[in-house]
Amino acid sequence: MSNQLTGPTFKPANGKNPSSLIVLLHGVGADGNDLIGLAPFWAPLLPGTEFLAPDGPEPCDMAPFGRQWFSLQDRSPETILEGVIATAPILDEFLDDALKERGLADDKLALVGFSQGTMMSLYVGPRRARPCAAIVGYSGALVGPQLLASEIRSRPKTLLVHGDSDPLVPFASMAAAQKFLAGLGVPVETFACPGVGHAIDQAGLQRGGEFLRAALAG
Repeated sequence: MSNQLTGPTFKPANGKNPSSLIVLLHGVGADGNDLIGLAPFWAPLLPGTEFLAPDGPEPCDMAPFGRQWFSLQDRSPETILEGVIATAPILDEFLDDALKERGLADDKLALVGFSQGTMMSLYVGPRRARPCAAIVGYSGALVGPQLLASEIRSRPKTLLVHGDSDPLVPFASMAAAQKFLAGLGVPVETFACPGVGHAIDQAGLQRGGEFLRAALAG
């Protein structure tokens, strides 16, 4: 497992040095090219923002293509937690390096995840010593909530978006994560997408962009 994450980027729409950074974390079996496609939709709202979409550190072990943050062959909560814990330092290092390279502080950083990428975002974000500006999690879940109560170090503004017809990650995961995070003092909002499966629809995309613009403008 390499510490050197790489992937596609989308430079600030205003042509200047970035004033903020959004890191997009893909789901299992995809790669950074999957989520960098969100950048053109959000760039008009965030013209000073650079978007990074790193590839997960491992080849997907359930398909002949794509990447993963950790294996999902065993989907037991214990094994998923082990995978997130093992990969978290790699993502943390990537975030530290990306901010340092651009001369930005954590309050100019937002994490956006989809599915497994949301699991990584919700694990790493609240454990960073300095709060990032925002976390937006699509179609994901909060892994290891029993540990977060004693390990939380920051409380970034969080938006959880989930389709109510998701066949892969239960829609109820959104309410469970919201309840637990709010109980720890995290400012968290939810946005349900009627009739949407394991995907991001136009309404969820728009709500995410509005949330990110408000958080990073502050």
